[in-house]
This record gives sequence, structure tokens and C-alpha cells, in this order.
Amino acid sequence: MSLTDSIPTPPPHVLAASKRSWRDRVLFWGLLVLFVVGLIGLVTATGWRETWQELQKLTVTQFGALLALSLINYVLRGVRWHFLAARLGVNLSLHTSLLHFIGGFAMTITPARVGELVRLRWIRRMTGWTLERLTPLPLADRAFDMAAMGLVLGGGVLISGQGGLRAAPVAAAAIVTAVIVTRPMLLKRIVEALFSLVNRWPRLFATLRQSARSMGLFSQAGTSIPALILSAVGWLAEGFALYLLLKWMGADIGIAAATTIFLFSTLAGGLTGAPGGLGGAEASMVFLLSMSGVPLHVAVAATTVIRITTLWFAIALGALTFPFAEAFSNKSKMI
Repeated sequence: MSLTDSIPTPPPHVLAASKRSWRDRVLFWGLLVLFVVGLIGLVTATGWRETWQELQKLTVTQFGALLALSLINYVLRGVRWHFLAARLGVNLSLHTSLLHFIGGFAMTITPARVGELVRLRWIRRMTGWTLERLTPLPLADRAFDMAAMGLVLGGGVLISGQGGLRAAPVAAAAIVTAVIVTRPMLLKRIVEALFSLVNRWPRLFATLRQSARSMGLFSQAGTSIPALILSAVGWLAEGFALYLLLKWMGADIGIAAATTIFLFSTLAGGLTGAPGGLGGAEASMVFLLSMSGVPLHVAVAATTVIRITTLWFAIALGALTFPFAEAFSNKSKMI
């Protein structure tokens, strides 16, 4: 017997987990490099000196205020996650729900953000519920996000009077999608129609059909109105952050216009399917700011800062919180 023969082979699930972890790290650093390279290209095109001068205008206190506004958004949406989970019947504390919600941001960089479904894994460990039973939760969470963003975006377009033709279709698509997802019978018919068209993956479509039936829990006014309010206030905080940032850089375009640009760019980036909306969100924001009269070097500087204080701040918080959420769910499973 050789020395290598005496070394046990790791179980398949351990090897699979190791491969996923390696892929996640490569994806994270690869996207970060692409983000930095893209910004360097923009800065080079607009002039290093001008962009750097705009970045220097931002004080530590102001940067902290931007992070605080982002944190308000995350906490309010975490409270909404807890509220929707409780409506579904999940009996967990608010502290635990916030831990799960923020910890899930660590997986924002996965394609279409499917990695955030790790939240369901943590709930499953702690409650014993099946994934099929929990599936309506992320669907409702995303639906209320889209509905609130669409409503705030539409309101911003009306108030600012800018970008109506560009923003109206995106706002309408967000609202229509949210309405469909939170109407169980309509969603059920759409799932059945898709299955008839594809005629594959019967187990997946059966799960989606069951989830569609459960969406009725979230369509009542007592659930949908508080969820929409929490979502809207959270996203308004992010729009206000962009408004303050532009004002500090000497480009006051109005809070309604700034909020419209931020939400449109966020939705546009999400529609590309790229992890975290990378590329699409930045390009949309720089373009819309420039079209609103903001100098290009200011638009690039503001876009760089706001993406750091929103997307990358969320990922950093998620990365810090993820190990605690993982350990806490494992401990609860053993109990």
C-alpha cells in the first residue's frame, strides 16, 4: 500500500462545495477587476485630473453619510423580508431575519443574483421547511422591490419632467412584473402556459405552480401596502444619496431627477442579467447624468462613488455577515 492509498478521498459533497467556493472567489475577483478596468477606461477618457479633483471634494463624513443612507435601505428591506417571512408562517426573530437578509448580499455577484437563495437554505436549516414551501418568499421579496422601484421611478419622472420616454417603459415593466408575481391565479396560468410551450422539466414547473398558489398570501392589502412602503422608503434613501453626492460635487440636478436616474440605472443593470448589474448600471448612470447636463468627469466620479457605496458596500456587509449566518443556522440545526 502506497502513502497516497492511505489518504481517504473526500466525500463528493465536500468536493462539490470546494469547487463552488473556488468558482465564487474567481467570479468575485474577476468581476471586481472588470469593474475597476471599466472605470479606469472611463476616467482615462474624461481626464484623470478632472475626475480626481471631483473625488477629492468628498470628505470622510460625506462618504459615511452615503454609506448610512445605503444601510437604511438594507435595513428597511431586511425588515420587509422578515415581515413577508412571518406572513408566510416562518417563525424567526427580526434579528435572525436581518442576519439572513444582509448575509445574502455576499452572493449578489452570482448571475441573476440566484446565489441570494442561500437565505432559504438558512431558513430551511432552522425551521425544517422544504425549499418548495419557502419558494414564494424570494419571489414576493423581489416583486415588491420591483413594484416599489417602478412606482418611485414613475413618480420621479412626473415630478422632474425628465427622461419620460426612457424611464416610463422600465417603470411600467417593473410594475407589471410585480403585479403578475403577486397575483396567484395569473401567475399559475403563466407557469402552465410556459410548461405547455417548453414541455420539459415537469418537477421544476410543478414547484413553480405550487409557489404561484402560495403567492396569494402576499396580495392582500394588509401585506402589500406595508411591504411597498418599506421598499419605497428604502430606495428613496438611495436616490437621495445620489442627489447629495451630485450636490457636493457641484451638480445639483434635483432630487427627483437624481432618484429617477439611480433607479432607472439599477433596473437597467438588472435587466442585463449581469451579476450586480455590472456594466449596464454604470453605463446607464453615466449616460443619463450626462444627458441631464452633468459634466462627463463629474458623472464618472459620481457613478464610481455611488456604486461603491451601494453595490460593493452591500457585498462587503454580506461577506462580513455570511459566516455568522452560516454558523448560526448550523448551530440551530444541531439543536
